[in-house]
Amino acid sequence: MASRDPSPGGVLLVDKPGGITSHDVVARSRRAFGTRRIGHAGTLDPMATGLLVLGIEGATRLLTYLVGLGKTYTATIRLGQATTTDDGEGDVVSAADAQAVAQVSDDAIAAGAERLTGTISQVPSAVSAIKVDGRRAYDRVRAGERVELAPREVTVSRLDVVAVRRGEGSVDLDVVVDCSSGTYIRALARDLGADLGVGGHLTALRRTHVGPFDVAQAVAVDDLDAATPQDPAEIAARVLGRFDATAEEARDLRHGKRLEGAAARLDGSLAAAVDPDGALIGVVERRGSALKSAMNMPEPRAGRA
Repeated sequence: MASRDPSPGGVLLVDKPGGITSHDVVARSRRAFGTRRIGHAGTLDPMATGLLVLGIEGATRLLTYLVGLGKTYTATIRLGQATTTDDGEGDVVSAADAQAVAQVSDDAIAAGAERLTGTISQVPSAVSAIKVDGRRAYDRVRAGERVELAPREVTVSRLDVVAVRRGEGSVDLDVVVDCSSGTYIRALARDLGADLGVGGHLTALRRTHVGPFDVAQAVAVDDLDAATPQDPAEIAARVLGRFDATAEEARDLRHGKRLEGAAARLDGSLAAAVDPDGALIGVVERRGSALKSAMNMPEPRAGRA
C-alpha cells in the first residue's frame, strides 16, 4: 500500500474484515495516511467484522467522546456447545445431548433472550482485552492461566432473535443486539446457552453501528489509499451537538478563556465548538453559567477556507 502526503486529520469509518486485528487496521491506515497519529474508538476481535471508527492526526483527541457510544451488532449464537473462549475459535468444553438441544423450544429461546435484555450484570469473557494485574486477560488465558473477571453492569437495549436454524445436536440463532459500550456479545452467547441448559458460544459477529455511524458508510481496508477522512467538526457535532462560536469566542476558547454567560446556548452539558470558518475548536462544557474548553483541537492551518 503506497503512502500519501501527511493527512490533515479527521475521522474515518472502516469496515474491518475478519481474520485481522483492529491494530492491523490502524497499522495499514498509518501507512496509507503517512502518519503514526491514528487510533480507534473500540476494538473488534479478529473473528469479528464491521465498523471501526478511526481518528487521524488531531482528531485522535475526539476518540474519548466516541469510545463510549452505544453499539449495534448482528451475530450468530450456536446452542449446544460451550467453548473455552465463548466463540468458535476455542476448544469445546461441554456438549449437550442432541435430544436436550432439540427440546429447546423457540419460546424458551425468546424467554432466555428477554432475560438478557435491559440492565444486566455481565461477567466478561475470559479472553477479553481487560487487564488483570497489568496483563490482558486473553494473554493470561493463552498462557494456560485461569482467569476470573469481576461482573460489570451493562445495558442490552435489544436482543432480537431474527432466525432459528436447527441442526443435528445444535441450534443456530441469528440475533441483532443494541447495547452499551463494554458489552461482550460472546458473553451473551455463553449466558444464553447456560440459561437454556445446553451451553452456547458465538460463531459470527459483525458491528453495524457505533452511535450514529453506520457501517454502510465505511470504507474497505483495501480502499484506504483513496479514502477521505470526515471533517472532525461534522463528526463531533453529530455526537455532541453544536455550539457556533464567534471569531472572538473562538479566539478566547483557543487561549483557554471561559465564555461567561454562554452556557444558556447549550442544550446539554457538552458540545462541539465550531468557529465561523467551520473548523472544530474543540469540545466545550458547562461551568455554571459559563462555558470552558474540555478539549481543544490543534489550530487549523493558515489558509483554511
